[in-house]
Amino acid sequence: MYISKSFIPILKNIPSEAKIKSHRLMLRVGMIKQSSAGIYSWLPLGFRVMKKIEKIVREEQNKIGAQEILMPTIQSSDIWKESGRYEDYGEEMLRIKDRQNREMLYGPTNEELVTDIFRSAIKSYKSLPQLLYHIQWKFRDEIRPRFGIMRCREFYMKDAYSFDINDEEAFFSYNKFFLSYLNTFKRLELIAIPMAADTGPIGGNLSHEFIILAETGESKIFTDKRIFDVNSDGTKLEKKSLENLRKKYEQFYSVTDEKFDKKEFEKKVSESNQLITKGIEVGHIFYFGDKYSKPMGASVDLPGGKKDFVKMGSYGIGVSRLVGAIIEARYDEKKEIMKWPISVAPYDVSIIPIINKNDTSALNIANNINIELEKNNIETIIDDTDENFSSKIKKMDLIGSPFQIIIGKQTDGDLLEFKEIGKESQKLKLKDIVNIIKKQKEKN
Repeated sequence: MYISKSFIPILKNIPSEAKIKSHRLMLRVGMIKQSSAGIYSWLPLGFRVMKKIEKIVREEQNKIGAQEILMPTIQSSDIWKESGRYEDYGEEMLRIKDRQNREMLYGPTNEELVTDIFRSAIKSYKSLPQLLYHIQWKFRDEIRPRFGIMRCREFYMKDAYSFDINDEEAFFSYNKFFLSYLNTFKRLELIAIPMAADTGPIGGNLSHEFIILAETGESKIFTDKRIFDVNSDGTKLEKKSLENLRKKYEQFYSVTDEKFDKKEFEKKVSESNQLITKGIEVGHIFYFGDKYSKPMGASVDLPGGKKDFVKMGSYGIGVSRLVGAIIEARYDEKKEIMKWPISVAPYDVSIIPIINKNDTSALNIANNINIELEKNNIETIIDDTDENFSSKIKKMDLIGSPFQIIIGKQTDGDLLEFKEIGKESQKLKLKDIVNIIKKQKEKN
């Protein structure tokens, strides 16, 4: 891809309305464009990143046996009235009427709709468990949308739902998602800590938020520093293994501000291990038993002929929000350098030829390098403009490809100037560059 032909509308100045670094970078580098308050168009660069995040989220959901479906954005109010949430949800819900004067809504979440789908098809305990998920746009009419995509009205989300015969099996499903979230964020090179959280309008009595530390976060968190030493390596999709994993995390005090208890915090955590800071929520899981299945009549036949309502949980990841979260975690605003994890980078490599108007040799070399990289499934973007070297480097540092190949004075025969963004360059042959990049990609 030539940068001259790409739709990357880079701004020279940082927009004044952008208050946090993810919003500033996404507007400046042309990843998004505001359509109206809290609603954005995703432009090619931002969309490439978001779709790669979506791919990782999908792969980790599939690994635990969840099945993908797709539910509509517009829902009937009838099922929400059936569950009892239609009036309770509040003004965040966008309520509309169709031409037949039927009450409809733009879905802020999907507990009711997925329960309706389940009850129409599953009648026996023998079909349980069922783990269903979809990745779809949501709308919540925030009273004060801010911080770009971090607190907007329309957002792209993965939400999953579990259906089980009893509490024991439901906790097994809950713990599967617990593990899948840890693995998802690990692949995105984010350290996300599960913290006991309030259930909010979803309801239920068990909930964890997955939080990454960030000064710009809206969630205030209270935790034991030792929780950062826990990892999920070696955890199997078995009841005992998953249960032990959750216990490893839950042995350390770690909560969001809604669940904070000062006396308990000071009692359980030594002063040297106390950490009070802010974070960004990147995932949220809930267990709520029969909160929706009971009022909506989602029951199954049990052994012996009895019926019972299924036990349910729901599990959300903000796919579009993760784009901003990664920027908050990795963008060096002072040096104006963004380094994307190679798993979600818009391009793996930026090729930067130093072009003179009367000499196209550097661009020809860039084209030949590009052909070889594409053969190895390495995605590239070539800066084919005649801007000066400093401007090109600054532009590519903002775009944030993890690696750069510079073709200029340092190019020496078959030795190329190669650098990992933000680090010193080195001279390598193309085959060695290919091997370095392929090894990085294989890790993810």
